[in-house]
Amino acid sequence: MRKLVIAALCGRLCAFGWGGEGHILIARIAYDQLTPAVRQRIAEILGPDKTLPSISSWADEVRRSRPDTANWHFIDIPINKPHLDMDRDCPKGDCVLAKIEDFRKALKDPAIPADQRREDLMFLVHFVGDMHQPLHCSDNQDRGGNSVRVQFFDRTLNLHSLWDSALLNRMPKEEELYAQYSADSAKHAKKWSKGTVYDWAEEAHKLSVKTTYGRLPKAPAGTVLTIDARYEQKADPVVRLQIEKAGARLARVLNEALQ
Repeated sequence: MRKLVIAALCGRLCAFGWGGEGHILIARIAYDQLTPAVRQRIAEILGPDKTLPSISSWADEVRRSRPDTANWHFIDIPINKPHLDMDRDCPKGDCVLAKIEDFRKALKDPAIPADQRREDLMFLVHFVGDMHQPLHCSDNQDRGGNSVRVQFFDRTLNLHSLWDSALLNRMPKEEELYAQYSADSAKHAKKWSKGTVYDWAEEAHKLSVKTTYGRLPKAPAGTVLTIDARYEQKADPVVRLQIEKAGARLARVLNEALQ
């Protein structure tokens, strides 16, 4: 379980949920789907010179100085289990799903001080994005893929880093992706924003079982796995879908919490 070792290892080994580009894309997509009133409320909370995209990776930036937040970015749902079990997978209430609920409730509380409200919003924006990265809702006794070494073209990295950023980095530039992803997210937003964070986590978990782990080449434990074009072709649509869904769902969460 990552929870036992994450604070000690993150400075060297642990990857973060989506890279900066992924989180920026999610925030930009979400912003397009916010109501005018909620956009204004966010501007008031964040203050001058801050936008939803600009703060979307803040929660990663503070992980080293605030190691108590490290477990908040993920939930370990075993890939050999068909469903989420909060008692099993988040017994201490310090996983990404529990924290999304905590921060969503906090934003609705008018008694929360301004500085705390700003921090709550920044965490919430990031964590809704994180939970859509399949390896942030799954585990194979490998620290969410951090212990699985892969060869991806000329790079040797781990499976988690592959899904955080390496796959996305081989796609078109951010502006081109944003135009495509935002339009598609808006088109399907009504459907995709239904359900709960628990439903969304189970969805990400199933994608991880089917594609993230399920498409890996068979090899002895400890072997560096070669990620070929066939794997990439199956993985890329999952990355796109999860970013688009995350944008629509973040918009729903913020519209509800800040209306």
